[in-house]
Amino acid sequence: MKAKIHVTLKQGILDPQGKAIEHALDSLGFKSAANVRVGKYMEVDVNEQDKAKAEAEVRQMCEKLLANTIIEEYRYELG
Repeated sequence: MKAKIHVTLKQGILDPQGKAIEHALDSLGFKSAANVRVGKYMEVDVNEQDKAKAEAEVRQMCEKLLANTIIEEYRYELG
């Protein structure tokens, strides 16, 4: 099963990389771009046929390594 994992900063957490991109877009003439947030996207092949077990494993991966749950949130899709 393939897990598609998205990790982003929680709302209210300062995103300096997003701000830098927002300013760069503005300087390039993209005046309508606002509130840019930067995150991470990962794909992981999970060698598990049982969807519930695969979900539990992906959650553990995110909680233990892939996301800093103090300042980041994550979501995933299994397919």
